[in-house]
Amino acid sequence: MSEPQVHTLVATVQDHPGVLTRVASLFRRRGFNIASLAVGHSEEPGYSRMTIAVEGSADEVSQCEKQLYKLIEVDSVRNLTGTAAIICELALIKIRVSARSDELDKVTRNHGGEIVDRSESSMIVQMPGDQKRVDQFLDVISGHPDAWLIEEISRTGAIAMARGSTHGRNG
Repeated sequence: MSEPQVHTLVATVQDHPGVLTRVASLFRRRGFNIASLAVGHSEEPGYSRMTIAVEGSADEVSQCEKQLYKLIEVDSVRNLTGTAAIICELALIKIRVSARSDELDKVTRNHGGEIVDRSESSMIVQMPGDQKRVDQFLDVISGHPDAWLIEEISRTGAIAMARGSTHGRNG
């Protein structure tokens, strides 16, 4: 049996109430931890795309893929783990700042982020990228000599797309 790891599944599902609950329940019943879950409209009307980052062995996740196909609302499922794919997320981070916010501007830009809101006492940073990039930025902020305090974080969870011409419900 293979070792547990985080697998990235992308499912195209019918866009109507209750589908998310049925999909999440399938993982819950099997005792899987969903590391992240992102859902949004797809390019095809009436369908949504789910990106599910789930922890488990390759064999266990393969079994979950088969179970997902048994749900009538699930049109396609693809495990992007180990394939050529773009996997990213977005984080909004509210940081308490003092009068010296120019250094935070520089650090944010150097990590590929953008300051999207400013007040006298805080800034909100928008940080796109893969999980590692977002985590690295958070580590830099937390360990900075100016002792910036992270007041709040909101992360989207991973979204994913296979590289190349394969897409949509058929790929």
